[in-house]
Amino acid sequence: MTGAGGHDGADLERAGAVLAAEAARFASFGWMRGTSGNLSVVTGREPLRLAVTASGLDKGELTAADVVLVDGDGAAVGDGRPSSEAALHARVARVTGAGSVVHVHTVASVAMGRRRPAGIVLRDLEMLKGLGQPADGPGVVLPVIANSQDMRVLGDRLEAAREPRVPAVVVAGHGLYVWGADPREARHRTEVVEWLLELELLEEGGPAGRREEPPAGARRRSLGGAGDHVLDPG
Repeated sequence: MTGAGGHDGADLERAGAVLAAEAARFASFGWMRGTSGNLSVVTGREPLRLAVTASGLDKGELTAADVVLVDGDGAAVGDGRPSSEAALHARVARVTGAGSVVHVHTVASVAMGRRRPAGIVLRDLEMLKGLGQPADGPGVVLPVIANSQDMRVLGDRLEAAREPRVPAVVVAGHGLYVWGADPREARHRTEVVEWLLELELLEEGGPAGRREEPPAGARRRSLGGAGDHVLDPG
């Protein structure tokens, strides 16, 4: 049986089951506390369609039915209320070609976004290989962008600041967005980026703490308007 937007209901349920399992994993790490955070997976390209976790639900208790099909603007196609950030998921999928997007509210991403508003330099670490980067290269900059309640504004900031070598962006005062070809790759990348952020936070707070500024060009890409976020439960 074909449902809203020409999608088979069973296909949407399968996507929901995958996202529920991924959400439970992230919630177990404490990265989706309360009802925060959201996940998505692309279910079609022409036209763009995504399955996005439903709004206001505990991400550690999702079922296969707790997803909403949205279009390329993040609007619901059929029943259900998606996360208010569904439009940003759709923007990331459209701009990067990603097949899955993860958004988590981690302490390390928020703390490092405050400490390094011009971007977070990552270098000389084996874990960079998890992002397809050499451990001993010149390093990369994880962009930090100012927050906004307007997903069009936030999407513009993300698109302007994104570093093609780093499939992630920190949103100041908010959290972390990471993407990949599919939910598994997006999960692996999220875990790698969060590990790198936690290490940066530990090193900066310790006696041998260090602070490295990104190149001027990266700073210009990362800067946006003042953050204006009030916690969206997802």
